[in-house]
Amino acid sequence: MNYKQLPENGTKKSSTMKKLLIPIIIIGILAFALFRWGIGVNNEIIEKEGVAVAQWANVESSYQRRADLIPNLVATVKGYADHEKSTLEAVIKARAEATKPTINVDASAISPENIAQFQKAQQGLSGALSRLLVSVERYPDLKADKSFLELQSQLEGTENRINVERNRFNNLAGAYNIFIAKFPTSYVANYINKGALGLFKSSPGSENAPKVQF
Repeated sequence: MNYKQLPENGTKKSSTMKKLLIPIIIIGILAFALFRWGIGVNNEIIEKEGVAVAQWANVESSYQRRADLIPNLVATVKGYADHEKSTLEAVIKARAEATKPTINVDASAISPENIAQFQKAQQGLSGALSRLLVSVERYPDLKADKSFLELQSQLEGTENRINVERNRFNNLAGAYNIFIAKFPTSYVANYINKGALGLFKSSPGSENAPKVQF
């Protein structure tokens, strides 16, 4: 009698184990799938962020190119219009201020606050440079100077390059910001401590491309 009950008990235990094992397997599969999804999202976040950060280096490089042209421009103007002292000094001062706020090529440094500070400094230089170039109209000989004409061409090209690189950065950073804000990607972004990148914002008159007129 007892011998017959043992197989029945064993069968019941086996059946119970199978019932318990099935949900465990299902949970394991779901957990693995969620883990794989998280890794994929994490990698995509890193990739999009990296592309935007790399583009920021191009933006800074374009602005640096303009800053590098300023000393030559000031020296050329000074040779013809030394009495434009206040205008020249304003450009030199604005250039110094514009080169102060540097943003490390690191996503955490490209914050909205740092971008705003950087942009404000660059706008100050743009304004001082525009005032200097307007004053050049009073000096026909300066406008005909070969070195000055070469600087004119380089400044025009630099201003255009700045505009192009800024737009590219805004497009890439904007796409990244949208991606990490979407559900459920936002959970992964928060988990790995990834926030939105700062963007360049338009300022009064910025709807018109900067012009270098002589």
